[in-house]
Formats: sequence, structure tokens, C-alpha cells
Amino acid sequence: MTKPNMDDYLQQGIHGAKEIKPEERKKFLGTIRERVEFALTQPQVRENKVYKEIEEACKKNKKVHMYLNGHVSYRFLSKYVKLASANNIEYTIVTNKDYNSDLGLVLAFDHAIDKEDIYIGYKVKPDLTQPKNTEKKGLFSLFKKKL
Repeated sequence: MTKPNMDDYLQQGIHGAKEIKPEERKKFLGTIRERVEFALTQPQVRENKVYKEIEEACKKNKKVHMYLNGHVSYRFLSKYVKLASANNIEYTIVTNKDYNSDLGLVLAFDHAIDKEDIYIGYKVKPDLTQPKNTEKKGLFSLFKKKL
């Protein structure tokens, strides 16, 4: 590695320290993809029950770190905070004012594990059915039909 010169010091003073993969760190709540064991989306975190895969990973791996999205209401995060506390796992609630990640929870190590499939499927299938057409049958509905 080369010695930093005056320009490097000035750039670091102006823009801050260089960060590896900043876009990836925004998406994965402060960590990078290669360290992630499991990830849940925000809607998955909002579900009533804790995912068993997350629970098993917390019991099995004591060196894992839990990152929680601070943009999700604490009432949804609390069950995962309790899980982390019960298993003596460190957790961080990450709130990035500039970016709101689609992910609600990330379980990651401090070293690369390069796990291929990190996303867990939904427990409760999202309701994708079309809402029923409930038109009101009032006086104005007659005018709408004629227009």
C-alpha cells in the first residue's frame, strides 16, 4: 500500500473516511452482503411471529450480530430485540436519514461467509387478490355513468 499524501489527507478531511461498498452497506443496514447469514424484508418483520430460521440462527451462532431497521416501528422490532437479548446476541437499530432500506432485519457476522441464499420466504403469503368492486349506488353514481 502506498503512503498517503497531502491530497489524500485533504480529501479525507473534506469527504470523510473512504467507505467500502457504500451502496451495499445502505441496503444491508451497515454491513456488506458477504457477511450476511439471513435477511428479512420490512413486511416480514412486521408479521406477528418471529421467523424460526432467525430464532435457530440466534441460538446456534452466538457471534452473529443483528441489525434492525430503525424506520420500522419499535413494536414490530421488540420481539427481535427480546430474542437477541435472550440469546446474548449484540443488536443495533440502524436509522439512516438519507436512505430507507427494504430490509427490516439482517443477521450478519464480522467476517465473510458468502452464503448464497440469505432471504427467507414469507410465512404469511401477501394478499394479492383484487379488491372487490364496491361502487356506491347513490344519486351521484348515476351521473358518473353518464359521463
